[in-house]
Formats: sequence, structure tokens, C-alpha cells
Amino acid sequence: MRKFVIVVLMTFLTFGSADAQLGKLGSKLKKGLNALTEEVKKSSSSESQSSDSNSAKSKLKDALTPKSKGFDEFTPANIPSNALYVTLERGSARGTATKDSPVKDIQKAIDLAKDGDVICIAEGNYLGTLDRGWIEIKGKHVSLVGGFNHDFTERDPQKYITRIQPGIQQRGTIGMGLLMLDIPSNMNTPMVIDGLNFDLGNYLEYCPADPSDERWGCPEGCETGRVKPISEPPNSAIRSIGGKIAGQLTIRNCMFTNSSFYGILLIHQGGDWEIYNNVFVSNIYASCEVNGGLNQSTYPHKSTVEFHHNTVLFSWCATKEMEDMGYGYRMRNGVDHDVHHNIFGCNNLSAIDNGWDDSTLPQANRKITSAYDNLFFMNKGDITIAGTSGGNWIFVPAKRFDEVMTLVKYENNRELPAESTFKDLIIQPYLNGFANLKIMTTSSYDPNSAANLYREAHGLNKQGTSTTRVSMYGNRYNFDEALKFFGAEEGYGAQKLF
Repeated sequence: MRKFVIVVLMTFLTFGSADAQLGKLGSKLKKGLNALTEEVKKSSSSESQSSDSNSAKSKLKDALTPKSKGFDEFTPANIPSNALYVTLERGSARGTATKDSPVKDIQKAIDLAKDGDVICIAEGNYLGTLDRGWIEIKGKHVSLVGGFNHDFTERDPQKYITRIQPGIQQRGTIGMGLLMLDIPSNMNTPMVIDGLNFDLGNYLEYCPADPSDERWGCPEGCETGRVKPISEPPNSAIRSIGGKIAGQLTIRNCMFTNSSFYGILLIHQGGDWEIYNNVFVSNIYASCEVNGGLNQSTYPHKSTVEFHHNTVLFSWCATKEMEDMGYGYRMRNGVDHDVHHNIFGCNNLSAIDNGWDDSTLPQANRKITSAYDNLFFMNKGDITIAGTSGGNWIFVPAKRFDEVMTLVKYENNRELPAESTFKDLIIQPYLNGFANLKIMTTSSYDPNSAANLYREAHGLNKQGTSTTRVSMYGNRYNFDEALKFFGAEEGYGAQKLF
């Protein structure tokens, strides 16, 4: 018997040093608010909108007032008068979703809500109808705002933790995602998802936390071994937020951890989106992907995303063989992408995927992409583009973004400064395990095995076996530890609000 062993050691980028040039956040965020205001005005003048819907949208616009730190926030003082309320502590299944008669289930409040309504959600773990493990919004723009205390007198999304965090009890009852959206029309209508935390770490099945057995992919000190294959029950492909939506969508102050199939995976049906001040940790396939849902030849530049001030860490490849995927943010066709002031670290393949070609379209119809003022560390590539021939990817480091001609803005991308304390907040066994990640493939071939002699006698090709082992892959990241990334690096990544 002949055996062949291949060991691949993935060597990642080292921490570099650069001066962090901190910019003010207010101007960028006010820009988004002003755009939202204009779109609401347009929407309010449309004959197709009802008077009730116009009133709700006006109240939503009034709630989005900038705070001193530059992040526009809902507070107890500016909650719309027609808001709906959800709290596990005081809510009832038969409540009316008013402040005096709250419901205890987010799905119940969504079902009661009208287009343009805002739902205020107190701290707690919300698992949907009869604890099935997921919620959905269909056919109407309903904003979800978490982070309130139970009497709704205070709001701090990083103190009063509002989460959708299913466990093993929900295996078999979750659909395609923890929050699924199906809102394909009205691209001028605002909608906010604010202060919700999505986590699948207690749902998925992992290998034992036994560093002594190389089969389990568990670095010393990690709380689990590698995640078991997503295609094998009880594991399945579940995104944190998924579906399709048109509108002025904002996703902010949220956390996405341990998703088995994207943190955010959405089809963009038109409108200006803003995804900011979020934390993404240990998500499989990609942390955030937004696909164009309109015909790019007919409706160019009708779908935009500004992805900024997010912390994106440990985006894992699709399988433990690590052959594809593993992106932080993906610039898919049919959408204009503006990516800035993020922290991208330890993404398994690349921090940013810009490999989607739309060059067959006229220049005016092609997507517009920018990536500037971002911090990177320990990614295989900081941005990935398609090779000119042979089909191979080109992995471009931050300092060479000026050579990526598809980027309109590209300035000031750099390695996380050496003096930064950001990396100290990462679970150190997890970080060390990633830095020393190994992929081990063992192949065996015995031409004289009983099986191969049988195959030879019947004119069939002889076969061998192959086994791939990894030193870690998709290991669960502790939810409470991930919360520490809010405010970890001033001016970059997710910021503290209070």
C-alpha cells in the first residue's frame, strides 16, 4: 500500500503599521439621512400611497435624527406615536402591541403592523411563533428596533441585548433564515433593522472540543471543535438575514455570529441601502452579500449599498476543504457598492470579493464600486478580482488597491496599525488557531485491495481514498465575547453608541 500525505500551511499577512487617520462620521451619516428624507418626500407625494402609510413614513423619518456621535438612533424620546411594542417580560400572546398591552412575540407584532410601522423590542431571546426559531416580513416595510429595557424607558442595543438565538430545540423548525424578507416593491419606502443580534452557535453541531484528536479541528483553548458539514443534519444552510427587498433599507447596530450560510444574503430590488455599525464573526460562505435583483441593462444604478463602519472577522469557506468562498463582503453585479471605514480581519479567502465581471454591458450600465479607508489584517487577500486568463483569482493587498481599476475610490486602505489593541480583544486561542491553520490531505491507494481486484476483473478503474483534516474550521465564536468588538477601534469598524 502506498500513502501520500500533503500538508499545507496557510501563511497569513502579518500585522503592519500605519497611522490611523480618523474621520468624522457625521457628514457621511447625515448624507444617508438626507437621501432618506428626500425619498420619503417623494414617497409621500405618490398617489399610490395611502394617507396612513404616508403618516407612518413621516413618523419614521422624524425618528431618524442624528445624535452627537454621528449615528442617527431611535431613543425613547423619539419613538413614533404609532409604534408597536414587544417584550418577553410583560408581553402577552393576546396583547394589542401597544405600550400598555405589549406582545411577547416579534412575529405577532409584525402580523399586526401596517406598512411603515416601527416595532420596538425589549431585551431577550425571541424565537418566533411557538418558538420555531425564525421570523419573516412579507409584503410590507416594517422596521425592527431592538435594545430597549422592558418598560421602554431606556435604549442601548449594546446593553439591553435583543437576540434571535435558536438552540437545539429549534432543529428542524427553522426555515431558510432567522429573519426572512419578501418585500419586492416600493423602492422609495424606508425600513430599518436596528439593534438585533443573530446567532446560530447554539444550534449548529460541532466536533468535540478535544485538541488531542486531530480529527476534531480544535485548537487548544477553543470552546468547540470545527463545525460539522453544513450538508449533514442536523446542520443546514441558514442565513441570519435573507430574502429580497426593495426600499430604503438600513441595517445597523446588529451582530451576526456563527451563521451557517451567510450573515446577510439579500437580493436588492432597488433603493439606497446603508449597512453600518454591525459586527460579523465566524460566518460560513460570506459575512455579507447583496445581489442585484433588477435587470442591470434596464435599471442601472437603481440599487446601491453603502457598507461602512462594520467589523468583519473570520468569514469561513464553504467546506473544510477550503476550496471556495470565505468572503467578508461581496460586490455582486447589479448593485453599486461603497465600502469604507470597516475592519476586515481573518477572512478565510478574501476580505472583499470584486471578481464579478459585468464588462459586457455598456460602460454606463456597469456597477460602480469603491473601497477606501478600510483596515485589514490576516486575510488571504484584501480584495479579490478575476484573473485575465486561466480562471485564477488575483488576491490584492490593501496597499495596491489603486491598481484595481474597477474601484472608483480606493485611497487609504491599509493594514491594522501595529499599535492597535483591537487584536487583543479577539479570543486568543481562536486567533492563534487561525494564524496557524493547517489543511492536511491523506490519500491511500492499494492496487491489490480486494475492491480494486474486483473492479479490475470487471473492467473498472481502480480507486483510492482521500481524507482531509483541518486544524480548525468554523469553530463556534462565543457570543458574549463578540459583543466586545463594538467600539474596539475608534473611527473604524463598529462603534459604541453610548
